[in-house]
Order: sequence, then C-alpha cells, then structure tokens
Amino acid sequence: MDYFYLGNWSRKITTTRPEAQLWFDRGLVWLYGFNHEEAIVCFEKALQFDADCVMAHWGIAHAIGPNYNKLWEFFSPEEKIAALERAHLSLKQAAAVADRATPAEHAILMALAARFPTDPEITDYGPWNDAFADEMRKVHAAFPGDLDVTAIFAEALMNRTPWKLWDMQARGPATGASTLEAQTALERAFAQDPAAWDHPGLLHMYIHLMEMSPTPEKALRHGDRLVDLVPDAGHLVHMATHIDVLCGDYQNVVWRNLRAAAVDRKYFDHAGGENFYTIYRIHNLHFVIYGAMFLARPTTALAAAEALRETLPEAVVRYMPEFFEAFIGMKFHVLVRFGHWQAILDEPLPTDQALYLNTTALQHYARSVAFANLGQLNEARAERQAFATAQRAVPEGWMMFNNPCSAVLLVAEQMMLGELAYKSGRTEEGLEHLRAAVRLDDDMLYDEPWGWMQPTRHALGALLMDAGQYAEAEAVYRADLGLDQTLPRPCQHPRNVWSLHGLDECLRRRDEMVERRHVKLLLDQAVARADVPIRASCYCRTKKNVA
Repeated sequence: MDYFYLGNWSRKITTTRPEAQLWFDRGLVWLYGFNHEEAIVCFEKALQFDADCVMAHWGIAHAIGPNYNKLWEFFSPEEKIAALERAHLSLKQAAAVADRATPAEHAILMALAARFPTDPEITDYGPWNDAFADEMRKVHAAFPGDLDVTAIFAEALMNRTPWKLWDMQARGPATGASTLEAQTALERAFAQDPAAWDHPGLLHMYIHLMEMSPTPEKALRHGDRLVDLVPDAGHLVHMATHIDVLCGDYQNVVWRNLRAAAVDRKYFDHAGGENFYTIYRIHNLHFVIYGAMFLARPTTALAAAEALRETLPEAVVRYMPEFFEAFIGMKFHVLVRFGHWQAILDEPLPTDQALYLNTTALQHYARSVAFANLGQLNEARAERQAFATAQRAVPEGWMMFNNPCSAVLLVAEQMMLGELAYKSGRTEEGLEHLRAAVRLDDDMLYDEPWGWMQPTRHALGALLMDAGQYAEAEAVYRADLGLDQTLPRPCQHPRNVWSLHGLDECLRRRDEMVERRHVKLLLDQAVARADVPIRASCYCRTKKNVA
C-alpha cells in the first residue's frame, strides 16, 4: 500500500485487524503533526477494517475539535456546528463499544467527552478547555508512564492558553496558564523514558512550550530529533526551526524549511490546497523567506516568496482569504529588505483588489518607501494616500497567523511615514516615526515568523547612523541582537548579520576594540554566508549626514 512514510511510532490498540492498527497509527501521527484533516481520513480508514475500534472513534472526535493553532474562535459558525455534531457522534459510537477498551483507552475516551459542549452558540470555551485539561490530569495520574497520555495531557494544558503560555515582558509563565505543569510532565517523560525521544507528539509539544520562554535553547535537542523522525510529515520536519530562529541558526531555518516544503508538496499533490493544512505549507515558505532575509540571501528569499504565491492560487485564497491572502504580499518585505526599489515599482498591483486587500495595502507601503528612496517625493506622498485608503479596507478578521493584518499595517504606516519624512529632510520627525514603528513592532503578539519581516530596529539604527546619532544606534543594535535586557528572549534576533554590521561600526567609531573583536568574529562568520555585500542594516541608509 503506497502511503506517506510517517516513521515508526505506534500505540497498540484494541483491535484484531492489523489494517485497523496501521491506519490508527497513521492517524495518531498525523494528529501529533497537526494535520488533523488527514488524521480523520486515517481514523475513518481504520473503522472500515474494524467498525468497533474504540480508539479510531476517539481519534476522529479528538482531531475534529480545537487545537493549538485553531482555537474554537477560528471555527466558522457552520464549522463549529458540524464539528460538535461529529465529535458527539464519534464519542457516542466509541462509548457503545467501550467495554472492549483497555483501562487506559477507556480513560482517554471518557476524558475527551469533557471537551465538547452541546450548544454551538457558546462563545466562551474556556470552561470546556479547562474541564478537558482537568480530566486528562486524572488520566495522567493514573497512567504516568503512558507517553501518549502525557502528550495528550500536555497539549490539553497548553490549549487552555494557546500562544499565551509565557509572559514575555515578565520573563516567566503567564498568570493563569498551566505552563510549568506542562513543562514538568514533558521533561519528566524525556528524563525517565528513552522512548519519549521517539515520540513525535511529546517533541512537538515541547518545542511549542519552550519557544516563547526565556530559554528556548532548551528545546534545541528536541528539534534536532524531530527533523528526521517522521519523514513525510512536513510540519514536524519544520518544527525545529521554531527554536533555530530564536538561537540565530538561520542556515538551519532555511534548509530545514526547504526540506519541509518539499515534503509537503507530496501532501498538496495528494489532497490539494483547499484545506486548513495549507496554513502549514505556507508556514514553511514563510520561514524560508524569514531565514533568508536574516542570512542576506535575496535570491533564496525571492524564490520562496514566488513559491508562496504559486502555492496560493486564487481558488485557494478564496477558500480561506482571512488566513491565506496576507501571504501573497510577502514578496514586498523581501524587496524592501534588499533595497530593490525599481523592482517594487515594476510589480503590477493586484487585479482583484477586493480580494487581495492586505497585499494591496502592503504594496502601496512598499511603493511609497521605494519612491522616497529614489528621491521621487511627490510620488511617495501619493502612495502614502493610496496606502491609507487600502489600509482602511482590510477587515479586522484578516490575520497574519497570530496578529491581525491591521496591526502589521500599523507598523508599515509608521515605517512609511518615517522614510518619507526622513528623505524629505525632516530628520527628527522621520526618526520619531521609526521609533513609533519599533514600539508597535514590540507590542505585537508573538509569532514565528513575525508578520513584520524586517525588524524595525534595522531601519531605525541605519537612519540614526545616517544622522550621526551613533550612541542611540548602538543601543538599538544591542537590543536587536539580545545583548542587553531591552527585549524579551523571543523578540531578539541573535547573530543576525544586519545588526552585527551596525554594532561593529558603532564600536569602531568610538574605538572600542575589546568587545569589537568578539562582534567582528561573529560578523565575519555571518558575512561569509551572505550573498550580497552588507553596507548597512537597511538599504534606506545613504551614509550622508543630513541632520
């Protein structure tokens, strides 16, 4: 039977049919790899071979519900009704044959029932998420050595407050979150059972748990293990890069995501693009762009941006425009990053601007910045007005992963106003707009990668140096590199070539040679991997003191 190769993880379940066992295992691994749609397909296949397979019914109910990346709030009203109906049906079917189940299977099944309300009109799902976590806590206490139970328990704890496990400003667990309980459960499993290092769900959850923490590097080994564990699950191949990027390993960010994108091409050929898993396919390419921008590799970044557009044809964008459309405009982040001003102006505007709402706004931002840097200030001002009109048209529900597109466009607005004012000779006004952009950038909800692709401090630092304000520029670069306590750990960009270049110049200008030797060593290594010369942290810098 030709199918995806999903590694060797297996949970022995109650069934007499090896085919049912096989398809259950496949569904379980897809579940751990966040391909919930394909997981349901596999669990349904298992039921074709054993209609009384308790755990296959459980799997369908579990997979159709909310998860770390798709909260109940992201379900449409129709989706929510259908999901609740299917979940309750699967749980009922499982309960009808629960006398066949092992004690652990029975406990897992009964716990899941606490997750689903009967009323689809409910808007606050917090009590149901809490109830499921409470029930799984009991199951974990009863079966502490069951690695699947530990994975399900940890995810249930994390899903109480998804993407809000840590208070990044306080540098500790978020109030009300079950962060430390999940961390204890996962780390105990890794410490006590070598098989935990072969468990895709445990590894996946630990990476998500630690990425917003003050110590993401604790999950480096877990990411390295996961890369090769489930060869045909692209999201799991990719997951290590959530940690790599936070540790400044941009080379791994690029090649591991290129590998994940190639793997997920198989799934696209199998299932098409009109499914939620497309979010994960574009996530890989988004990461390639981000890593390549930090490596100063425009060819790689632009190729990934074009691949992103190709994987999102209009029919796919229309399937879920509020999640997919914003990625079409990623190319403009790349073109601005590398100062390709004329290429920005050569790009045609979308023909269907009623669909490509965020892309249109972002393109007008890029055009204004391009015109400003080419000295065509009247044209830059006209694009500023066009941006304002397009910005107002973007719905609040349009998302760039965890942040609304409107929040990302507020950063674009201040960047654009800053560039225009600065290039018009209003130096301090321009710098103040860029400082405002930095504050907005810092205030966005954590994302990986960030929806604003070029750190705002790169432009601010470059124009501060352009204006001869080296002391503030040095502080800006230190913060970006994570060399002081200005930014929480997940907001730092360690070892990136752009800020290393800026900091090196600042140190050289004040004849600081002791620290500079260390910075220069890191800079030389970063420059060696760059495809273009690094002359400033942003191409907006002219090196002409206009202050």
